[in-house]
Formats: sequence, structure tokens, C-alpha cells
Amino acid sequence: MAVITNIQDLKDLHKKRTPKMFYDYCESGSWTEQTFRENTTDFAQIRLRQRVAVNMEGRSTKTKMIGQEVSMPVALAPVGSTGMQCADGEIKAAKAAEKFGVPFTLSTMAICSIEDIAENTTAPFWFQLYVMRDEEFTSGLIARAKAAKCSAMVLTLDLQLLGQRHKDLKNGLSVPPKPTPKAIFDLAQRWKWGMGMLGTKRHTFRNIVGHAKGVENIASLSKWADSQFDPRMDWNQIKRLKDEWGGKLILKGILDAEDAIKALEVGADAIIVSNHGGRQLDGALSSIRSLPAIIDAVGDKIEVHIDSGIRSGQDVLKAMAMGAKGTYIGRAYIHGLGAMGEEGVTKALEVIHKELDYTMALCGHRDIEKVGRDILLIPKNFEGDWQ
Repeated sequence: MAVITNIQDLKDLHKKRTPKMFYDYCESGSWTEQTFRENTTDFAQIRLRQRVAVNMEGRSTKTKMIGQEVSMPVALAPVGSTGMQCADGEIKAAKAAEKFGVPFTLSTMAICSIEDIAENTTAPFWFQLYVMRDEEFTSGLIARAKAAKCSAMVLTLDLQLLGQRHKDLKNGLSVPPKPTPKAIFDLAQRWKWGMGMLGTKRHTFRNIVGHAKGVENIASLSKWADSQFDPRMDWNQIKRLKDEWGGKLILKGILDAEDAIKALEVGADAIIVSNHGGRQLDGALSSIRSLPAIIDAVGDKIEVHIDSGIRSGQDVLKAMAMGAKGTYIGRAYIHGLGAMGEEGVTKALEVIHKELDYTMALCGHRDIEKVGRDILLIPKNFEGDWQ
């Protein structure tokens, strides 16, 4: 049994145990991958102030995200094709999140369906919506999320067009994998993964197949999906979707202060400062560099969350100290899932929680809700001097 002490350990196991095309799908960005890299390296530029001779007993990482109590300010981000990293991956991740006391967010492009998650968990989960051209299908997704008693909808705004990810094209990424000689050779080396897949009925995008008109199999799904992400989405449509949903709404993909103000105006409950993990606009600023200007623009009028680049509890602490009210992990928990299934997701959460707890204490704090910028050493001109 490998000794797991950090997310990198899980990442190494993930790479060994999961087919290359699905590992690369997780661990890649668009185009040159500049933004993908800077999401993590920019976090590393921020340093922490050590404080001593303070009482470190009675520490708490508990807080709330959109009014929901959480054991730490971390949610599992929506990740497409999670059920290809490990059989029934979304179900396993949702179970681990429920037991740990943090939110799980199901992607529209999940392998397991809304109903699959509802049937296998008891805690309310969040549902992430992509806006499609097929308005009837989009309304159907919203209705299904309501029926499953999802407690929030996460509306992703930065995927009207799909950023090119070179690795996916070169690997011939498909769900399920096409039986090419290269794929067969790769799969043969990951026999435990294959055995898991043979033991489940969930091999395709179950939120879509059988629900979208004319989509009854993989062939029809590919043709449908190629033309469905809606480039016409605007703030008026977001407002209509908010009214149709009627519950807590989180807008994901905000990277500019002007857009944060727009989100406030349409009545969103929270925003996620996000560049889609560096998978969309390459050359955009990292999320952590973008966070301060957005906090300055909206203050506490709307709850500000952040994703992209968070790989440790220290990253969580830095984001919270800079003013965020919640964070999301994607790759960090996917590495755990690909490495060890549900147990791996739990291990990822344990690692991040311990790092967050200990680092908070060594910075002189016992309550995550009272942490502020005073614990940080931020480089001068961290946000950049742009024209």
C-alpha cells in the first residue's frame, strides 16, 4: 500500500492506473497551456507569515458556502467524464464528499446521471449546467435537477466555444474509448480499470443519452454534441435560466471585474472566479491573480468562490485569506479517484484538510472564517501592471 502524503502521490498513482487518454484529459490545458501552468505557479508566488506563541487549540475549518454548512471551504468541482477515470466515478466522488461534509457538483457531461447520484447519496448535491442550443433539453435538465432536490445550480459561462486541447486530439479521446490498436494496448496495461468498467452499466453520458431528441447511442451523441454548446448565451438568457431554476445560482467562469458586477446585477447567489482550469482561453490570467480585482469590485454583495490551480490546503488558505468565501478542487480529487476510487477521493480531501488546518494554525489562526490578508506576503504588483 503506497503511503499517500500529498496530492502529487495520488497524481502519480492516477497516471499508472488510468488509461492515458483519460489521465491526459484531466491533466491538460488548451493551446500552449500557459494559463494551465500559471494557475498553480501563481499560487506558489504567495508566501505565508508564520506566527508563534499563539493558542492553537480548538481549531475549526467549518464554514458555509451559499448558506450550506461545510467541514472546510472546499467543494468538488464539476468535471466531465469523471466516470471514465474510474467506474461509476461520479457516484464514488459524491459519496466521499457527502461523508466528508463538502459539496459535490455533478457535470452536465458526467458519465453517471443526475438520477444515479440521487439514488446513491442522501445529501443534496449541486448540478452544473451547460447551456445548449436545444432549449427543451436544457429545460429538461433543470427540471431533473429540481426533482433530484439539487440544492444549487452551477451555470458555466466560459464554454460557449470549446478550447482546443492538443492532447485530447492526439489521443483520439472518446467515450467509451474507440478500439484502436493504440487504445487496446493502453487498456490492456490497466486491467483493474477495465475490470471496473466491465462491472458497471454506466459507459456513456447518461445525462444526455435517452434525454436529448435523437440521441440514443454513441454515434448520435457525437453528432449532437458537436453543435450543441450555445454561442448565443448572454446575460438576458442567464437571467431567464435563473428564474426557471428558482433556487440558489452560482455563476462559474468569471475572470473580469465587469462580469462580476453583471453577475451581481442578474441576482446570482455566488460567482466562481475561474478560467476553466486553463482549458479554455489560453493566455488569460490565473484565477488567483484575478481574484483581488473581483473582490474589490463586488465586495461582500455576492459570495465569491474560486477554482483553477488549487492543489493543496495551503492554496485553499491563500484563497480564503485573499477574500474568497469558498474554493473548488477538480484535478486534486480526480487524481484521488483515478488512483484509488472512493477511498482516493477521501484521501485527497483528508490531505487538503490537514494542510489547511495545520497551515492556518502556524499562521496564528484557529478559525477559517477569521483568516485575512494579514497572514499573506503577496508580491508587489501581483495582479500585474497591464495597459
